[in-house]
Amino acid sequence: MFELVVLVAQTAAVFFLAAWLSTGFIENVVHPDLNETFTNQVLTMERMREEYPEAYEVVAHRRIESPAMQKFLFKLIVSWEGIATLTLWAGVALLILAIMGVVDPASARAIGVLGVLLFTATWAGFLIVGNWFCYWFCHEGAQNTHYQMTLWGMATIILLVIA
Repeated sequence: MFELVVLVAQTAAVFFLAAWLSTGFIENVVHPDLNETFTNQVLTMERMREEYPEAYEVVAHRRIESPAMQKFLFKLIVSWEGIATLTLWAGVALLILAIMGVVDPASARAIGVLGVLLFTATWAGFLIVGNWFCYWFCHEGAQNTHYQMTLWGMATIILLVIA
């Protein structure tokens, strides 16, 4: 009985990540300007240039001004999110099948862990790249969200591997 309850909890945890990332992915596809604008501000270091001009001068060489490169990077991010979202949903489906006894739970968990790893890598990647572009100067809310999502993903991976 305990193993079944753990499997249900693991399924729910992966489902929550899949649902959360799905909403972000859909928004980025349907309304790309909502996030693309902020992504471009980070890449150009626009806010840092305006609010912290002395610090900006030290790291300004890192900025990406090319609109074509900015658009490419945004599309790359959205594509990565799409792959992560699909993998999470595959994990959810396999975990449900494992609950029903149709699929081996270890195999289902493996796909779930892969999806959660992609989810976690998304946010860890934003933290790393954001750090390069000093987004902690003017995009603290985004940085905090990225930390929280990274921690959420890591906690879910731990939940998946305890069985």
